[in-house]
Amino acid sequence: MKVLFMCTANSCRSILSEAVFNHLAPQGFEAISSGSFPKGQVLPRSLSTLQAAGISTEGLYSKGNDAFEGSPPDVVITVCDKAAGEACPVYFGPAVKAHWGLEDPSELHADNARVDAAFKATLDIIGTRCQAFFALPFAHLSPPELKAELDRIAQL
Repeated sequence: MKVLFMCTANSCRSILSEAVFNHLAPQGFEAISSGSFPKGQVLPRSLSTLQAAGISTEGLYSKGNDAFEGSPPDVVITVCDKAAGEACPVYFGPAVKAHWGLEDPSELHADNARVDAAFKATLDIIGTRCQAFFALPFAHLSPPELKAELDRIAQL
């Protein structure tokens, strides 16, 4: 199963989601991420947060929707934070779609310790959601049932 994590800049939350998902994924699951307006570089703090957690950063880069061209995803999860007034990207295709909004830890204007804590908290939320995702009984879920489960996971 291929999962696409989408956000605006593809430099923080969607990158963290891609990396955590792939770190935890059982065989047969793969994630990629993209941005509607890719920044062109991954935030250094995103990479250092992943490395501190023992999660590989190999192959991570800020990319647009051409990253999955020719290999459409089965599931698309947006991770932008609507409360922050961002426009979430839209994916037009047959994939099951869900929204797992995450506050952008890179937008926190505070001392390094608080920003590091915000990145770690974001990573923890992503990990919890990914674990719940992998626990789903995919063989027994219709697309509408999968959508309902993904919406439930968004509340974790």
